[in-house]
Amino acid sequence: MSTAKAERLAGAGLDRYNHNLNTAERHYGAICSTHSYADRVETIAQLSAAGIGLCSGVIVGLGESEADLVSAAFALKSLRVISIPVNFFIPVPGHAIANPRPLTPEYCLRVLIAFRLINPDAEIRMAAGREGHLRSLQATALLVANSLFASGYLNVKGSPLQETVAMIRDAGYQPEIESGQGVMPAESSVMYTAENFPELLKYPESKA
Repeated sequence: MSTAKAERLAGAGLDRYNHNLNTAERHYGAICSTHSYADRVETIAQLSAAGIGLCSGVIVGLGESEADLVSAAFALKSLRVISIPVNFFIPVPGHAIANPRPLTPEYCLRVLIAFRLINPDAEIRMAAGREGHLRSLQATALLVANSLFASGYLNVKGSPLQETVAMIRDAGYQPEIESGQGVMPAESSVMYTAENFPELLKYPESKA
C-alpha cells in the first residue's frame, strides 16, 4: 500500500480498512511466505497516516507462544489500531499450519482478557472460531469483548444469528444489527412454551 493509494482511498470516503497482523513478528515466517510482517505493518502505517481507521487482529492457535500473542497485542497498540478481531484457528481440511496449538475455552478467554488489558481503548472483537473454542464461555467473554462476528466467517459456517442474539441478551446486553443501525427486536422472554419444548415433561400424563 503506497501513500498515494492510501490517500486515494481516504479521498473516496473509506473510513475503515481491515488488514490483520495475524501473529507476532517472530512467528510470522512460520505461517506466511508470500510477504513479510514488515509489509503488513507498512500497509497499516500508510492507511493510518491517511486518516483511515484500522481493523487489524490476530489468529490464535497457529503454533505461536504466549509471548508471541503478547507481542502482537502490543504491536497493535503501537499502531493505534481501533478495532481488533481476535480469531481462533479453525483447522479446515487442507490447512498448511504445521503445528496448530490446541485451544481450550479458558485459554481463549485469557487471550481476550490480555488483549483488552493491553488495548483498553480499542474495540476487542470475538471473531472466527468462537463457537468451537470458547464454547460455553462465549457469554462470559462478552464482559471483555465489545462485539462479535455472527452468521459465519470467510470459509466456515457459524452459529445461527438468532442463537447469537439470544446469547447476547441472556448475558444482559442489547444487540445491534450494525453500529448505528438500531437494535434488533426483542423476542419473548418466555422460553418454556409448548412450541419451544414440545416434549418438556419427562413423564407426560397419559391421555387415556
